[in-house]
Amino acid sequence: MTTVHAALRNRLLVCRGSEVDDWETTERLEGYDLECVAVSPAAPDRLFVGTFEDGLFRSTDGGETFGALEAGFESEAVMSLAISPHDPDVVYAGTEPSRVYRSTDGGDSWTHLEGLTDLPSEPEWFFPPRPYTHHIRWIEVDPFDPDRLYLGIELGALVVSDDGGETWRERPPGSRRDNHSLATHPDREGRVYSAAGDGYAESDDGGDSWSHPQDGLEHRYCWSVVPDPVDPGRVLVSAASGARSAHTASTADSYVYRRDGGTWNRLDGRGLPMGEGVVRAVFATTETAVYAVNNRGLFRSSDFGDSWERLAIDVDDGLETVTPRGLVALE
Repeated sequence: MTTVHAALRNRLLVCRGSEVDDWETTERLEGYDLECVAVSPAAPDRLFVGTFEDGLFRSTDGGETFGALEAGFESEAVMSLAISPHDPDVVYAGTEPSRVYRSTDGGDSWTHLEGLTDLPSEPEWFFPPRPYTHHIRWIEVDPFDPDRLYLGIELGALVVSDDGGETWRERPPGSRRDNHSLATHPDREGRVYSAAGDGYAESDDGGDSWSHPQDGLEHRYCWSVVPDPVDPGRVLVSAASGARSAHTASTADSYVYRRDGGTWNRLDGRGLPMGEGVVRAVFATTETAVYAVNNRGLFRSSDFGDSWERLAIDVDDGLETVTPRGLVALE
């Protein structure tokens, strides 16, 4: 049995099933403006969802019920979440404006990790639609070092900590400025992937320096990135020509690319909708499959993008106007 949690702009879809046509879908947190979702395979019943105006929610029964957490954040806009792969009780939350909080008890209490906004580049950070602020779009915990954190500031910097958030360093050489999502690989120490508004980037030294393999990537406003669980040289990204063609259904024109260690190839005609009218996909992986959600549905690939099947989840037609925000999958 697989469970997929898809955070849309106005609800959370909790999807459970195995075969293509055998899925049960329930909707939770209807009417909230969702931003992110996180769950650890080590604690699958404990689910966290961040919202833009109503703070942080937690479920302890696999998404059946949710309660609002009195986390004490300075802002109710929770934009990003990450659970440590080393300890499911260690949870990180990023907000707008850019602040990072850590819980070591599964979300019962939180500590503000200070010093982030003291970085020299902070006056240059801004989020274009709301130009007088900025936020932490992504948090990634290194799978080889629990104290090494990677943050994507939208828009402004990639930020790294080597000591669990006690100190921060910004903009390592070659890093992108507009990082939307980051990923690491459990079998390749030092490998970090970035999908950014200013292009794709990857690092082989734990984020200390970055390269820009772009050959074949015709759309370079990148949004979601996942590596192949069994091959760190293979990676998927969703991309568009700009923000309007990525996020807004009425003007959407987005694509999915795969890199097999060399040039990028667009995955046209494989069963995953892309192109005109399709917003950028959000990805999640398990040990055996990659999942993608866009405004045309939820899809699964067992061959890392060579072919996709649309899963029969029960969602009303309003999905076509909604932009997905987050996705997690558990098998």
